[in-house]
Amino acid sequence: MKAMDVYKYAIEMGIKADPRGKKEMDRILKENKQKYEDLKDDEKWEFDQDAMFNPYEDTRLLYDSGKEVKRILTGIDVDTAEILLADRMGQKGKPIDLIMMHHPTGRAGYGFWGVMHMQADILNQLGVPINVAEGMLAERIAEVSRAVAPANMNKAVDSAAHLGISFMCCHTPADNNVDLFLQRLMDKKKPRTVGDVVKILKDVPEYHEAVTLKSGPKIICGQKDGRAGKTILDMTGGTSGSKDVYSKLAEVGVGTIIMMHIREDHIVEAKKHHINVIVAGHMASDSIGMNHILDGLEKKGIEIIPFAGLIRYNRLKGSKKR
Repeated sequence: MKAMDVYKYAIEMGIKADPRGKKEMDRILKENKQKYEDLKDDEKWEFDQDAMFNPYEDTRLLYDSGKEVKRILTGIDVDTAEILLADRMGQKGKPIDLIMMHHPTGRAGYGFWGVMHMQADILNQLGVPINVAEGMLAERIAEVSRAVAPANMNKAVDSAAHLGISFMCCHTPADNNVDLFLQRLMDKKKPRTVGDVVKILKDVPEYHEAVTLKSGPKIICGQKDGRAGKTILDMTGGTSGSKDVYSKLAEVGVGTIIMMHIREDHIVEAKKHHINVIVAGHMASDSIGMNHILDGLEKKGIEIIPFAGLIRYNRLKGSKKR
Protein backbone atom coordinates (compact mmCIF):
# COMPACT_ATOMS: atom_id res chain seq x y z
CA MET A 1 0.00 0.00 0.00
CA LYS A 2 0.98 3.60 -0.55
CA ALA A 3 0.35 6.33 2.00
CA MET A 4 -2.67 7.52 0.00
CA ASP A 5 -4.15 4.00 0.19
CA VAL A 6 -3.74 3.98 3.97
CA TYR A 7 -5.35 7.41 4.18
CA LYS A 8 -8.34 6.39 2.06
CA TYR A 9 -8.76 3.18 4.05
CA ALA A 10 -8.99 5.22 7.27
CA ILE A 11 -11.65 7.44 5.67
CA GLU A 12 -13.59 4.37 4.55
CA MET A 13 -13.52 3.00 8.09
CA GLY A 14 -14.69 6.34 9.45
CA ILE A 15 -17.64 6.51 7.07
CA LYS A 16 -18.71 2.95 7.91
CA ALA A 17 -18.83 3.83 11.63
CA ASP A 18 -20.26 7.34 11.27
CA PRO A 19 -23.33 7.87 13.50
CA ARG A 20 -25.05 9.88 10.74
CA GLY A 21 -25.25 6.88 8.40
CA LYS A 22 -24.04 6.24 4.86
CA LYS A 23 -26.91 8.11 3.18
CA GLU A 24 -25.97 11.34 4.95
CA MET A 25 -22.28 10.83 4.24
CA ASP A 26 -23.02 10.32 0.53
CA ARG A 27 -25.06 13.54 0.58
CA ILE A 28 -22.20 15.50 2.17
CA LEU A 29 -19.64 14.23 -0.36
CA LYS A 30 -21.99 14.93 -3.28
CA GLU A 31 -22.54 18.45 -1.95
CA ASN A 32 -18.79 19.02 -1.61
CA LYS A 33 -18.24 17.94 -5.22
CA GLN A 34 -20.97 20.28 -6.37
CA LYS A 35 -19.40 23.17 -4.45
CA TYR A 36 -16.14 22.56 -6.31
CA GLU A 37 -17.83 22.32 -9.71
CA ASP A 38 -19.73 25.56 -9.06
CA LEU A 39 -16.54 27.52 -8.48
CA LYS A 40 -15.01 29.66 -11.19
CA ASP A 41 -11.73 28.35 -12.62
CA ASP A 42 -9.69 31.02 -10.83
CA GLU A 43 -11.32 30.08 -7.51
CA LYS A 44 -10.81 26.31 -7.59
CA TRP A 45 -7.24 26.46 -6.29
CA GLU A 46 -8.59 27.46 -2.86
CA PHE A 47 -10.86 24.43 -2.55
CA ASP A 48 -9.55 21.46 -0.52
CA GLN A 49 -10.13 18.71 -3.07
CA ASP A 50 -9.80 15.99 -0.44
CA ALA A 51 -13.30 17.06 0.66
CA MET A 52 -14.74 15.35 -2.42
CA PHE A 53 -13.91 11.90 -1.00
CA ASN A 54 -13.18 12.73 2.65
CA PRO A 55 -15.96 14.30 4.79
CA TYR A 56 -13.66 14.80 7.78
CA GLU A 57 -11.76 18.10 7.87
CA ASP A 58 -9.61 16.85 10.76
CA THR A 59 -8.10 13.88 8.89
CA ARG A 60 -5.52 14.39 6.16
CA LEU A 61 -2.45 12.91 4.51
CA LEU A 62 -0.13 15.78 5.38
CA TYR A 63 3.03 14.68 3.58
CA ASP A 64 3.47 11.86 1.08
CA SER A 65 6.97 10.59 0.36
CA GLY A 66 5.64 8.33 -2.38
CA LYS A 67 7.27 5.27 -0.79
CA GLU A 68 5.57 1.93 -0.27
CA VAL A 69 4.20 1.57 3.26
CA LYS A 70 5.38 -1.57 5.00
CA ARG A 71 5.79 -0.21 8.53
CA ILE A 72 3.71 2.42 10.36
CA LEU A 73 4.74 4.22 13.53
CA THR A 74 1.51 5.35 15.15
CA GLY A 75 0.60 7.35 18.25
CA ILE A 76 -1.87 9.79 19.72
CA ASP A 77 0.25 12.96 19.62
CA VAL A 78 3.28 13.49 17.39
CA ASP A 79 5.63 16.45 17.07
CA THR A 80 9.18 16.98 15.84
CA ALA A 81 10.72 14.93 18.69
CA GLU A 82 8.68 11.87 17.72
CA ILE A 83 9.51 12.34 14.04
CA LEU A 84 13.21 12.43 14.95
CA LEU A 85 12.65 9.14 16.77
CA ALA A 86 11.19 7.69 13.56
CA ASP A 87 14.26 8.85 11.65
CA ARG A 88 16.54 7.36 14.31
CA MET A 89 14.71 4.04 14.07
CA GLY A 90 15.51 4.04 10.36
CA GLN A 91 19.18 4.64 11.13
CA LYS A 92 19.10 1.62 13.45
CA GLY A 93 17.72 -0.65 10.72
CA LYS A 94 13.98 -0.31 11.22
CA PRO A 95 12.82 2.23 8.62
CA ILE A 96 9.47 3.94 9.17
CA ASP A 97 7.44 4.43 5.99
CA LEU A 98 4.52 6.34 7.51
CA ILE A 99 3.83 8.13 10.79
CA MET A 100 0.14 8.12 11.68
CA MET A 101 -0.94 10.33 14.55
CA HIS A 102 -4.44 10.63 15.95
CA HIS A 103 -4.94 14.28 16.86
CA PRO A 104 -5.16 16.73 13.96
CA THR A 105 -2.30 18.96 12.93
CA GLY A 106 -1.24 20.84 9.82
CA ARG A 107 -4.18 21.81 7.62
CA ALA A 108 -6.28 19.22 9.43
CA GLY A 109 -5.59 21.07 12.67
CA TYR A 110 -6.61 24.45 11.31
CA GLY A 111 -9.82 23.02 9.88
CA PHE A 112 -10.82 20.49 12.51
CA TRP A 113 -13.61 22.64 13.93
CA GLY A 114 -15.55 21.80 10.76
CA VAL A 115 -16.37 18.31 12.01
CA MET A 116 -18.12 19.77 15.07
CA HIS A 117 -21.25 20.31 12.96
CA MET A 118 -21.91 16.57 13.18
CA GLN A 119 -22.72 17.03 16.87
CA ALA A 120 -26.00 18.70 15.87
CA ASP A 121 -27.05 15.61 13.92
CA ILE A 122 -26.15 13.33 16.83
CA LEU A 123 -28.20 15.47 19.24
CA ASN A 124 -31.08 15.44 16.77
CA GLN A 125 -31.00 11.63 16.69
CA LEU A 126 -31.42 11.68 20.48
CA GLY A 127 -34.51 13.85 20.18
CA VAL A 128 -33.19 17.42 20.36
CA PRO A 129 -34.74 19.57 17.59
CA ILE A 130 -32.15 20.24 14.89
CA ASN A 131 -32.63 24.01 15.02
CA VAL A 132 -32.01 23.98 18.78
CA ALA A 133 -28.94 21.73 18.40
CA GLU A 134 -27.42 23.92 15.68
CA GLY A 135 -28.18 27.07 17.66
CA MET A 136 -26.44 25.74 20.78
CA LEU A 137 -23.35 24.71 18.82
CA ALA A 138 -22.89 27.81 16.68
CA GLU A 139 -20.97 29.97 19.17
CA ARG A 140 -18.87 27.05 20.45
CA ILE A 141 -17.80 26.19 16.89
CA ALA A 142 -16.89 29.82 16.27
CA GLU A 143 -14.92 29.87 19.54
CA VAL A 144 -12.90 26.78 18.56
CA SER A 145 -12.20 28.12 15.07
CA ARG A 146 -10.79 31.31 16.60
CA ALA A 147 -8.73 29.34 19.13
CA VAL A 148 -6.85 27.27 16.53
CA ALA A 149 -6.19 30.16 14.14
CA PRO A 150 -2.98 31.45 15.80
CA ALA A 151 -1.48 27.99 16.45
CA ASN A 152 1.66 26.75 14.65
CA MET A 153 0.18 23.62 13.12
CA ASN A 154 2.86 22.91 10.51
CA LYS A 155 5.90 22.20 12.70
CA ALA A 156 5.57 18.44 12.63
CA VAL A 157 4.54 18.38 8.96
CA ASP A 158 7.65 20.34 7.97
CA SER A 159 9.84 18.03 10.06
CA ALA A 160 8.43 14.91 8.41
CA ALA A 161 8.86 16.43 4.95
CA HIS A 162 12.51 17.35 5.60
CA LEU A 163 13.22 13.77 6.71
CA GLY A 164 11.22 12.21 3.86
CA ILE A 165 8.73 10.31 6.04
CA SER A 166 5.07 10.16 5.02
CA PHE A 167 2.86 11.71 7.69
CA MET A 168 -0.89 11.70 8.31
CA CYS A 169 -3.44 12.29 11.06
CA CYS A 170 -6.57 10.24 11.64
CA HIS A 171 -9.04 11.89 14.02
CA THR A 172 -12.80 11.59 13.46
CA PRO A 173 -12.59 8.21 11.65
CA ALA A 174 -11.02 6.78 14.81
CA ASP A 175 -13.42 8.63 17.11
CA ASN A 176 -16.39 7.29 15.13
CA ASN A 177 -15.11 3.77 15.67
CA VAL A 178 -14.68 4.02 19.45
CA ASP A 179 -18.08 5.71 19.74
CA LEU A 180 -19.81 2.92 17.78
CA PHE A 181 -17.89 0.12 19.54
CA LEU A 182 -18.74 1.34 23.04
CA GLN A 183 -22.37 2.22 22.23
CA ARG A 184 -22.91 -1.32 20.94
CA LEU A 185 -21.22 -2.67 24.08
CA MET A 186 -23.49 -0.65 26.39
CA ASP A 187 -26.59 -1.57 24.40
CA LYS A 188 -25.64 -5.24 24.72
CA LYS A 189 -24.66 -5.21 28.41
CA LYS A 190 -27.47 -2.88 29.54
CA PRO A 191 -25.76 -1.60 32.72
CA ARG A 192 -28.15 -0.98 35.63
CA THR A 193 -25.97 1.34 37.70
CA VAL A 194 -23.24 3.89 37.06
CA GLY A 195 -20.82 1.50 38.75
CA ASP A 196 -21.83 -1.22 36.28
CA VAL A 197 -20.88 1.10 33.40
CA VAL A 198 -17.40 1.59 34.87
CA LYS A 199 -16.99 -2.15 35.41
CA ILE A 200 -17.91 -2.86 31.79
CA LEU A 201 -15.41 -0.28 30.59
CA LYS A 202 -12.61 -1.68 32.73
CA ASP A 203 -13.06 -5.06 31.01
CA VAL A 204 -12.12 -3.45 27.68
CA PRO A 205 -8.36 -4.16 27.16
CA GLU A 206 -7.33 -0.55 26.50
CA TYR A 207 -9.16 0.72 29.60
CA HIS A 208 -7.83 -2.20 31.65
CA GLU A 209 -4.31 -1.11 30.70
CA ALA A 210 -5.18 2.53 31.40
CA VAL A 211 -6.21 1.63 34.96
CA THR A 212 -2.66 0.39 35.61
CA LEU A 213 -1.40 3.72 34.23
CA LYS A 214 -3.65 5.68 36.64
CA SER A 215 -5.72 7.00 33.73
CA GLY A 216 -8.66 4.61 33.69
CA PRO A 217 -12.44 5.25 33.76
CA LYS A 218 -13.76 7.48 36.57
CA ILE A 219 -17.17 8.66 37.74
CA ILE A 220 -17.17 12.47 37.54
CA CYS A 221 -20.86 13.16 38.16
CA GLY A 222 -23.21 10.78 39.94
CA GLN A 223 -22.90 7.93 42.42
CA LYS A 224 -21.62 4.39 41.93
CA ASP A 225 -24.92 2.85 43.05
CA GLY A 226 -27.07 5.35 41.15
CA ARG A 227 -29.19 4.15 38.24
CA ALA A 228 -27.46 4.62 34.88
CA GLY A 229 -30.66 5.11 32.90
CA LYS A 230 -30.25 5.71 29.18
CA THR A 231 -26.50 5.51 28.57
CA ILE A 232 -24.97 7.28 25.58
CA LEU A 233 -21.51 7.94 24.19
CA ASP A 234 -20.00 11.36 23.51
CA MET A 235 -16.70 10.52 21.82
CA THR A 236 -16.87 11.97 18.33
CA GLY A 237 -17.50 15.35 16.75
CA GLY A 238 -14.11 17.04 17.03
CA THR A 239 -14.04 18.39 20.58
CA SER A 240 -16.32 19.43 23.44
CA GLY A 241 -19.55 21.09 22.32
CA SER A 242 -21.76 23.58 24.14
CA LYS A 243 -22.29 23.33 27.89
CA ASP A 244 -25.96 24.17 27.26
CA VAL A 245 -26.54 20.68 25.87
CA TYR A 246 -27.04 19.01 29.27
CA SER A 247 -30.44 20.57 29.90
CA LYS A 248 -31.64 19.29 26.52
CA LEU A 249 -30.21 15.81 27.10
CA ALA A 250 -32.04 15.61 30.42
CA GLU A 251 -35.27 16.55 28.63
CA VAL A 252 -34.89 13.69 26.12
CA GLY A 253 -34.22 11.12 28.84
CA VAL A 254 -30.44 10.68 28.89
CA GLY A 255 -29.21 9.38 32.25
CA THR A 256 -25.50 8.73 31.75
CA ILE A 257 -22.89 10.03 29.32
CA ILE A 258 -19.55 8.31 28.71
CA MET A 259 -16.92 10.80 27.55
CA MET A 260 -13.18 10.89 26.86
CA HIS A 261 -12.72 14.04 28.96
CA ILE A 262 -14.85 16.92 30.24
CA ARG A 263 -14.43 20.65 30.85
CA GLU A 264 -15.08 22.12 34.29
CA ASP A 265 -17.98 24.29 33.12
CA HIS A 266 -19.59 21.18 31.62
CA ILE A 267 -19.35 19.38 34.97
CA VAL A 268 -21.30 22.20 36.61
CA GLU A 269 -24.09 21.90 34.03
CA ALA A 270 -24.20 18.10 34.14
CA LYS A 271 -24.61 18.16 37.93
CA LYS A 272 -27.27 20.84 37.70
CA HIS A 273 -29.36 18.60 35.46
CA HIS A 274 -28.60 15.35 37.34
CA ILE A 275 -26.82 13.66 34.43
CA ASN A 276 -24.23 11.05 35.35
CA VAL A 277 -20.86 11.53 33.64
CA ILE A 278 -18.14 8.92 33.32
CA VAL A 279 -14.80 9.99 31.91
CA ALA A 280 -13.44 6.85 30.30
CA GLY A 281 -9.97 8.27 29.69
CA HIS A 282 -8.58 10.21 26.76
CA MET A 283 -5.58 8.18 25.56
CA ALA A 284 -7.29 4.82 26.05
CA SER A 285 -10.45 5.95 24.23
CA ASP A 286 -8.44 7.33 21.32
CA SER A 287 -6.48 4.08 21.27
CA ILE A 288 -9.63 1.98 20.88
CA GLY A 289 -10.71 4.00 17.86
CA MET A 290 -7.27 3.90 16.28
CA ASN A 291 -6.96 0.16 16.94
CA HIS A 292 -10.09 -0.60 14.91
CA ILE A 293 -8.40 1.01 11.91
CA LEU A 294 -4.92 -0.36 12.63
CA ASP A 295 -6.27 -3.93 12.89
CA GLY A 296 -7.38 -3.75 9.26
CA LEU A 297 -4.06 -2.32 8.13
CA GLU A 298 -2.15 -5.02 9.99
CA LYS A 299 -4.36 -7.64 8.31
CA LYS A 300 -3.24 -6.17 4.97
CA GLY A 301 0.36 -6.98 5.90
CA ILE A 302 1.56 -3.68 7.33
CA GLU A 303 3.66 -3.77 10.51
CA ILE A 304 2.21 -1.53 13.22
CA ILE A 305 4.50 0.00 15.84
CA PRO A 306 2.59 1.83 18.62
CA PHE A 307 4.09 4.75 20.54
CA ALA A 308 3.28 8.24 21.83
CA GLY A 309 0.44 7.23 24.12
CA LEU A 310 -1.29 4.64 21.95
CA ILE A 311 -2.29 1.46 23.79
CA ARG A 312 -2.19 -1.18 21.06
CA TYR A 313 -4.66 -4.07 21.17
CA ASN A 314 -5.44 -6.15 18.09
CA ARG A 315 -9.04 -7.40 18.24
CA LEU A 316 -8.49 -9.72 15.28
CA LYS A 317 -5.66 -11.49 17.10
CA GLY A 318 -6.75 -10.87 20.71
CA SER A 319 -3.30 -9.56 21.64
CA LYS A 320 -1.76 -6.36 22.92
CA LYS A 321 1.59 -4.74 22.16
CA ARG A 322 3.43 -1.95 23.97
